[in-house]
Amino acid sequence: MQDLKISKKKPSFPINAQLNNYLTEYNRNIKIPIFYDDLLRFQGSIVVYDKDDNDTLWIRVYYNEFEREEIDLSLKKVYTILHSDGNEETIPFLSVDAIDYCTFGNSKPFRIKVRNILNDNYTYFYVKTADASRVYGLELEHMLSPYNLNFLVYNNTLIEEHIAGIPGDEFIKNHLDKCDKSEKSQIAKEFVKFNERCMIRLLGDMRSYNYVIVPTHDFDHVVYKIRAIDFDQQSYEGKFNIYRPQFFKENLKMVELVSSSMQKLSIGQYKTEERSILVKRLKSYHNRIGELLSCMEGDRISNDDNIKLLTEKIFDYTQDINFKNCKGMGEILKYSLEFLTRNYENVSLDKLK
Repeated sequence: MQDLKISKKKPSFPINAQLNNYLTEYNRNIKIPIFYDDLLRFQGSIVVYDKDDNDTLWIRVYYNEFEREEIDLSLKKVYTILHSDGNEETIPFLSVDAIDYCTFGNSKPFRIKVRNILNDNYTYFYVKTADASRVYGLELEHMLSPYNLNFLVYNNTLIEEHIAGIPGDEFIKNHLDKCDKSEKSQIAKEFVKFNERCMIRLLGDMRSYNYVIVPTHDFDHVVYKIRAIDFDQQSYEGKFNIYRPQFFKENLKMVELVSSSMQKLSIGQYKTEERSILVKRLKSYHNRIGELLSCMEGDRISNDDNIKLLTEKIFDYTQDINFKNCKGMGEILKYSLEFLTRNYENVSLDKLK
């Protein structure tokens, strides 16, 4: 499989006034006591290795004693704002066990490990630079996927909750071959639906390390779901296949699994199911989606070459005349969702048989 080339240095786009007002309206824009730049003042670091002694591309950072005390308190406050109502009564029972910094990729996030000292339960959250592309991606995921997302934006800082699951590359390497036939068939189905969802909402670069596999134990079997975890490449690239996970070589084993587990008729059925349920989600969030798309239409989140190329490719794919004269990524996504609604709002049960 030929690898797709994407922009390695996608620029970070600022949060404009219209998007800022949208985030305020839906309680995403909340004052926080620490910024991304504050965490960059670390004094030293060590490499973080996994259980097999492989470099994780994260480093554990350290601060001088005076700053660490202030940073710890601020991060605990952020945790209470993200996961609760900001009540500080729980702060004495929280411990910031680790602050890790990722040196790989565009966003260069900080990963914060917070532990409850009363019961040793812990969780993570991430501190990143607020990039409009990523914020649009998070909001679209919240409304158009089966999963809700919790995040906060304040000035130039983005706080994201951790999405739990087995990284896709690790699952493919260490777990996929251990699954039985029924589980593999189920995973193949989920990949088809995930692929379709990413393509329709223009979420790019879903290589295996940018999504997780989430196993859930039902009473007599394990249910597998696929969730995106990186939203940096929302509506930026011009190549249409960037938005289709099936075309990345890192996902080759998943594509082969679909080919070996399913007939073409079944693949078409699951694509139709996903498109139809996306229309239902669109109707559920009708006003909010409309406001977000209005923000995207008035925003500049890609370059002219990418916009022109993607417009041409999607027109070739859909033959919808609306795509002929799109001037921005917001317009492209708006017409994509309108095309979806026109064609899949009233899918009859006969088409799914």
